[in-house]
Amino acid sequence: MTMIRPVTPDDASAIVDIYNHYVATTTISFEEHPVTPDEMAGRIRDVTAALPWFVYESEGKVAGYAYATKWRARSAYRFSAETSVYVAPGQGGKGIGSALYKTLLEELRAREIHMAIGGIAQPNPASVALHERLGFEKVAHFKQVGRKFDRWVDVGYWELQLG
Repeated sequence: MTMIRPVTPDDASAIVDIYNHYVATTTISFEEHPVTPDEMAGRIRDVTAALPWFVYESEGKVAGYAYATKWRARSAYRFSAETSVYVAPGQGGKGIGSALYKTLLEELRAREIHMAIGGIAQPNPASVALHERLGFEKVAHFKQVGRKFDRWVDVGYWELQLG
């Protein structure tokens, strides 16, 4: 059985199993050190205090997750959120990312978030395609703003007006 459900701190270990793969092997995340389950549980508590976080569960196992965070700290930005989605290695191309993202965007609309913003380290054609399929439009490209694995990494930003 598969389902998308709100995250709980009990999901932290499964989430770090997914996330740490990207930390260790890609420039998709600019994090450079593995995250512990306790650290992730803290992040889950921090995010879900204000914005949604969902997991995709298939046969009792977390196969992906998506969440939103504040875009910026100042009050006037409160109607904008940065969105992220991660799918377990080997699970890409099965519609998990799309299903998670659609659920996340629906919840953001219900919470009257006006703008969803996705930052994508480049190159990442799969993530770009996912965002654009969902209606996001590229609005910015910052060159060499991150450095990981001894190389400079660009970041593009896509936005989707929700309201």
